[in-house]
Amino acid sequence: MKFTSQEEYGLRCLLQLGRQPAGASSSIPEISQRAGLSEPYVAKLLRILRQGKLITSVRGQAGGYALARPPEQILVGEALTVLGGRLFDGEFCDNHPGHHTVCNLADDCALRSLWRTVQEVVDQVLNRTSLKDLLVSEQQMESWAGSLVNIAPAATTQAGTLPR
Repeated sequence: MKFTSQEEYGLRCLLQLGRQPAGASSSIPEISQRAGLSEPYVAKLLRILRQGKLITSVRGQAGGYALARPPEQILVGEALTVLGGRLFDGEFCDNHPGHHTVCNLADDCALRSLWRTVQEVVDQVLNRTSLKDLLVSEQQMESWAGSLVNIAPAATTQAGTLPR
């Protein structure tokens, strides 16, 4: 599984906006320069974020872009959904049947169960993490994020397979 560059860079743009004082706005060139991205790409990302109601725009000489809500009210999961969607959704199997019209595992699929569980764990972390939480140092985030992950090891045998 991979996050797309659109999701990564969109989050970077949100972080740039989250770092500015409340009520302040930034222009596309300012965000582009601070995020290390091209102006056209930043413009595209900001359009997507504005359509997703995560940021607002103000026209004019003193205009620019700002967060639509305080950083503590914008969840990373929400931002990723706006920028690209989920890693796994229920329609995935319908869209990947292989050479058949219906997947040959449609009635009993351990893969679907695994991907659904992975998505649930990812959602738990992303929906507990706000933009404000990301406005810290990497070391602080490591410590904080480590406290979010509480996954019990799977019951396995010595060979690494599930017990039967």
